[in-house]
Formats: sequence, structure tokens, C-alpha cells
Amino acid sequence: MENNDIKVPKRILSSLLSSLAAGVVPRSGAPYIAMGRRDEVNAVLDDLELVADGGAGMRFIIGKYGSGKSFLLQLIRGYAIDRGFVTADADLSPERRFSGSKGTGRATFCELVRNLACKSSPDGAALSVILAKWMSSLQSDAVAAGFMPDDPGFSQFVEKKLFAVIRSLEAQVGGFDFALVLSKYYRAYVGGDELKTSACLRWLRGEFTTKTEARSILGVSSIIDDDNWYDFIKLYAVFFRAIGYKGLVVMIDECVNLYKIPNRISRENNYEKILSMFNDALQNKAEGLELLLGGTPQFLEDGRRGLFSYEALKSRLYDNRFAETEYRNLIGPVIRLRRLSDDELFALIVRLTKLHAQYYGAEPRITAEEQQEFLKICLSRAGADTMITPREIIRDYVSLLNILMQNPDADASALIGGGAVKLDHGDDPDEIKEETDSQSYDRSKYDFTSEDIQF
Repeated sequence: MENNDIKVPKRILSSLLSSLAAGVVPRSGAPYIAMGRRDEVNAVLDDLELVADGGAGMRFIIGKYGSGKSFLLQLIRGYAIDRGFVTADADLSPERRFSGSKGTGRATFCELVRNLACKSSPDGAALSVILAKWMSSLQSDAVAAGFMPDDPGFSQFVEKKLFAVIRSLEAQVGGFDFALVLSKYYRAYVGGDELKTSACLRWLRGEFTTKTEARSILGVSSIIDDDNWYDFIKLYAVFFRAIGYKGLVVMIDECVNLYKIPNRISRENNYEKILSMFNDALQNKAEGLELLLGGTPQFLEDGRRGLFSYEALKSRLYDNRFAETEYRNLIGPVIRLRRLSDDELFALIVRLTKLHAQYYGAEPRITAEEQQEFLKICLSRAGADTMITPREIIRDYVSLLNILMQNPDADASALIGGGAVKLDHGDDPDEIKEETDSQSYDRSKYDFTSEDIQF
């Protein structure tokens, strides 16, 4: 579908263009430049339909650096929020892992909860918004049932509905203390005790570091720590469904940081946690939870340090012999990102041109023929057929548009033909292939016309 008259809010457009120019995945505005990932998105949206019915799912989004893993996750995040899910996302790092000591597991949980998002709070930090909205809806239900706020039965009605939800959580692992903190939060919320509501939110966000502190302030016997944080993720999914959301979508990117862990035992402990998550999802032991993990092919396939080094995961994730054909299988747990087609890449730079012109309120100083020439140069580089990534093209193209906009005497053809377009090969030195003089490419196969492009 062509979006010639698309209008993007200036706040979103500013963030979008700034992120793209720096090679960073935009947190908002991703649908405006989405190209060529319809099948992958639809595969995950099919999962979400099952999650909305109380099921669970887990997918591994695998692609090279710059191939669009993080972009796809942010795109799915927006779709999930629009469909009534709560989302949480985090990037792994040396300080944030699935399993580890010194708070690395709890740090992952804290980051996920900090980035909770829903329709009424799409930019994150949604936990307090979700709780306030829930309690406000309970009070609205009481009014709808005929109780006025000053009636004696008003509080009783609200508490009855609230504790019905809380009691449903007590059977879950960690559910008793979770329910207790929620009840204390409600009473503090109604009573206007901001210190107590703040303490309850700290516990729910996993910010208590000792049980002694939590017991002295809230009277609970446990805290969220490195060992149990995933149990509380599952508990949140059940809770969100109980208060009216369709489920919880958790997106964890940069899983390659697990591949980089030097200690074998520590690395395998993290893979053991992933195996536990995978089994929970496939056996429907995680009601209302969708897990999406983004990583590179090395993270998945390396037989010495990747997921395939852990035999239990390899046997579950290994491509079968039928996957070696030209046909794709998007029903399995691993979604491998294909390289965008030439037409899709050209459609992408056309879209970027329109958005850039809209933001700066100026006609683009680049013609369709010059856009084609830009893409031909990108695609004619040695190894581009397999190694070119959207990040490389986007960064250079947005920079080219910025130069043309700021320098009225600059000529697009001269910049493109003069070698101003110099793509790198991403961030992974292992994926760089040597160029040889003996390699030759037929530039004519990259010729495009506007009729070839499908939006």
C-alpha cells in the first residue's frame, strides 16, 4: 500500500530520523519505514492470538548485525500494544543476563519492568499507570453497580473485586507475596500514603536488594532476585490477563552477549534458563506470555559457545533437513531474517526521502534516477548480495539527504558518483569477507523503474 500522503507527528519524525542517522533502532515510528517484514510480523501476530487465549509462545529472531532484528522487535512491540497487550523489552549486556550472580538476573528483570508499555503509556514506565488504571476501573465498576463513593458498600465492593484477582495469583510461584504487596499498594493508594505506594512499587520493580529491608518496610518474606525473576515475569503475565489485558510480550535483544560470556559454566547456566523458558512456552506453563529473543547466527549456531553448544537446545532449535530448501518455515521457533530484496531496499529509500522532506519542509534535492544510482552503487559492492544490511544503507542515505539539505550547492549525482557513499560491513568483524580484484558484478541487474516498486 503506498503512503504518498502519510503524515507523521513531528515529535516522532524527529526521533525517527535522528535514530536512523546514528544507526540506532527507533523506539517509536518504526511502522512508518517498515519494509519487507510482513511474513515475520504475521508469524508472531499468530502467536499473539494464542497468547490472548491463555497460551504461550517463544521465538528466536536471528539475523546479522544491522539486518533488522531490533527493528523487527520494536515493530512487533507497537503492534502488540495496539492489540491490547502489555510489552516489556530489554537488551542484554555484561550487567544483564538470564542467570548469574551479583544481581545480573535481577537487573534484567528491573530493565524489563522499567520498560513496561501499554496503550495508555506506550513509551515505557507503565507499571504505576497500569495499577492506577486497574484501581480506577474497580471504582468505576462500583459506581456502575449503584454505589456512590461515600456509601458504606462502595469500599466493600471494590475490595471484593480486587481480592478476587489477588487470590487468583496466590497459587502461582511467588504469588503470595506478590498478592500481599498488591493489597498493601491498594490500601496505600486509597489512603494517600505515597511512601507506602512508592515502597510497593519498588518491590514490584525488583529494586529491593535484601529480604531484611523488604520485611521491615512491607512485611513480606521474599524479594525478586537472580534466582526467581523469571517466575515473576510469568506471574506478571497472569496478573495482566486478570485485570483485562490480553497478555505480556517480553522482547530481549542483544542475546549475543551470552555467546560472549568467557566462562563455560556461567554461559551454560544462562542457556539452561533459556531452555526452561522454551519448555514453559511449548508446554503452556506460562499463561499469557510471549517471549522473543533476538540474536546473531553465531549466538544460535556456534557449536562451541552458541546455543547449539548446549545439546538440549540444539536438539530443539536445529533446522531439519527440509529447511535447507529455498522455502521458508515461519512456524518453527527460529525466524531467520532474510536479506531485503532490491525492490524493498529501493522502496525504503523512497520512503526515507518523503519523511525527510516532510520533517524539514523542503522538496528533496535528489531525483528518482539518483536514488537508483545510489542503490546500484550499494548493491554492486563485493559481497553485497549476502552482506548488505538495511542499517548500512539507511545511515549513508540519511547522511546524504542531510548534506544535500544543508548545502544548496551540493549535487547528489556528484556526491554519489564521487565516492561519498562508502558502506562498512556492520559491527561484526567475523562477517567481513575479503574483496578480490577477480570478482565482478553485473550492474545492469540492479536497474529499477518506479513501476517495479511495491509498497
